[in-house]
Amino acid sequence: MAGPTIDALGQFSLTTGLGSLGRAVNFTNSNEAMLGAAVIIVAVFALGLKSRALVPGRAQSLVEMLYEFVHSMCVDTIGEEGLRFFPLVFTIFSFILLGNLIGLFPYFFAFTSHIAVTLALALFVFVFSTGVGFYTHGFKFLKFFVPEGVPVWLLPLLVPIEIISYLSRPVSLSVRLFANMTAGHVMWEVFAGFMLLLTASLGVLGAFASVVPLSLNVALAALELLVAGLQAYVFAILTCLYLHDAVHMH
Repeated sequence: MAGPTIDALGQFSLTTGLGSLGRAVNFTNSNEAMLGAAVIIVAVFALGLKSRALVPGRAQSLVEMLYEFVHSMCVDTIGEEGLRFFPLVFTIFSFILLGNLIGLFPYFFAFTSHIAVTLALALFVFVFSTGVGFYTHGFKFLKFFVPEGVPVWLLPLLVPIEIISYLSRPVSLSVRLFANMTAGHVMWEVFAGFMLLLTASLGVLGAFASVVPLSLNVALAALELLVAGLQAYVFAILTCLYLHDAVHMH
């Protein structure tokens, strides 16, 4: 009889969500997780702001802390103009943060570990920030690709480099989030598989030996919590930086 095997990538497989209704509209478990994340976000903020007490409780304190954190991020990075973009940045931050966190729980799907999702978010940010640039400055926004103080004879070399660097933004933004979340979940699955392999192959001795990968998995769980918050912050702060470039062109 074959023993247990490690299928580190099986956790990322797309399956049908919502049963027969999902099959009819090609609704996957990834869509299901995204919809669930959106519902949880709305519910948390609705409940947290329901009382609006002068002395906030735990739920209200959490909501206000997240609000102040993203508000400060927008104002400090973009300037006072950043208040216009606060709802967008706050929505993106909350959605990615919860998407990263729910993927750490059993039977939940980590939709931020799929490049299709992260690329869609990154492309939206890229197109939106570019649109803001042209809306704010018109065709003068094209000067963004012309470095100041550079000799004219160097422009044919530097302008294409600037354009390529600008167009690579959605790639780097999406791959960073996707790669970090995927790598963390793969490592988690591998060490969990080691515990099963050791127990199955070595019996009682394997149960004692599996303490090592178990300890590593506990440490990885703490690390994954940190990465979940950090990657949501990185995505949000880069969004703010791109909007800063679009508004100020420097």
